[in-house]
Amino acid sequence: MITTNGRISRQFNIASNWDVPKRRRELFPKVTDVEWNDWHWQLRNAATSLETVVKYGKFQESERAILTRVIEKYPVVIVPYYLCLIDFDDPQDPIRVQSFPTGEEIEFADIGEPDPLQEEDDMPVPGLVHRYPDRVLMQVTNVCPMNCRHCTRKREWEEGLWTRDDHEIDRIIDYLRETPQVRDVLISGGDPLVLGTAKLNRILAKLRAIPHIEIIRIGTRFPVVLPQRIDQELVDTLSKYRPLWVNTHFNHPREITQEAALACDMLQRGGMPMNNQSVLLKGVNDSLPVMRSLCHELLKIGVRPYYLYQSDPVRGTEHLRTSIWKGLEIIEGLRGHTTGFAVPQFVIDAPGGGGKIPISPNYLLDETKDGVILRNYEGFVFEYKNPIPKEKSEETSERKRLFRGNERLNRRKKYHGNLPVFTSEKHYHGQRNQVSANVKNGQTRKA
Repeated sequence: MITTNGRISRQFNIASNWDVPKRRRELFPKVTDVEWNDWHWQLRNAATSLETVVKYGKFQESERAILTRVIEKYPVVIVPYYLCLIDFDDPQDPIRVQSFPTGEEIEFADIGEPDPLQEEDDMPVPGLVHRYPDRVLMQVTNVCPMNCRHCTRKREWEEGLWTRDDHEIDRIIDYLRETPQVRDVLISGGDPLVLGTAKLNRILAKLRAIPHIEIIRIGTRFPVVLPQRIDQELVDTLSKYRPLWVNTHFNHPREITQEAALACDMLQRGGMPMNNQSVLLKGVNDSLPVMRSLCHELLKIGVRPYYLYQSDPVRGTEHLRTSIWKGLEIIEGLRGHTTGFAVPQFVIDAPGGGGKIPISPNYLLDETKDGVILRNYEGFVFEYKNPIPKEKSEETSERKRLFRGNERLNRRKKYHGNLPVFTSEKHYHGQRNQVSANVKNGQTRKA
């Protein structure tokens, strides 16, 4: 059961017949098992230059000029393992589409926003997005094992690489300690698992020392793009701080390899439940058969399909976005036709920081005097009656329900005043050099 470098050997029942070892022998014939299973070696040998992109991607020489411009604006990082998942004979290969640059990233440069979700405006301290009442997102780095071309935080690639230092982490911890309504912390990035295990341990220990923090989540794509990172030392470290959930990001069934299945299995055996958050991407998973296969394969490796995101209107990603109707069509084809928890929740992250809005096919057709008219997944229509109320006052109309005072906007006002507008397209990672458009005398306010 133990192979070179301590990796556990087990064959998982997955549908993908993509032969990663064969591709490895073709692309990296001189690499030893010890090197291949070392995630640090994978990161050091990632494809990042124009030359490696042209070499592996089989681009024409005439495409060099446009690729140079793209890479200068949106750098490339593709580790050797993920390169082995790509069919380079297919220019529209769904794995390639997620990882390799294309001229369309700058051809549509005027479409979308750098930060359409306005994460920066919901940061009471640099690196902490407090958008929802009881949960926060903690951004510890902007480094990833792969620069996904559809990334929501693509704006930060222009900033260079950074990781929060201990002082910045402590500012976040101080805010959380003083904010008792926060019970759920999502550690994100970049990808937090690029941090050394010792540093990750220190962050987790500080969070667990706060009594009102009930849940810790880690958002990572390492099980997908570099599963070698999931070793026993990491699993043992994470296990100490349960309840701890791992949210990962498979977009296509071919990404579910034996190596990825092993990484997920190790995390689950360590006591970490796993959810998957896919992004609906044109040419990758925007069809019912592909999405159904992805959801079924995820369940076979113990990962629950959690969210299907409508791709955010991020600058440099317009060529990958689909219509909202495509997402609804896919959910319509899944609901009732497969296991209930195999169907992810289709959501739109509202522009301007409005948060996730669930979008579903319309199963509620009409309202009657004492109930509703419904349809099921087959298209059959049913009348459903409400219980008879004892008093008329028990009936509460959803249409008459009042909205509460908006805590999120009040928080923005408290921590930012009139300074949520950026006059520069740089310095996005945590309000650094934030400048008010209302300041006319050249003064700035730094967070």
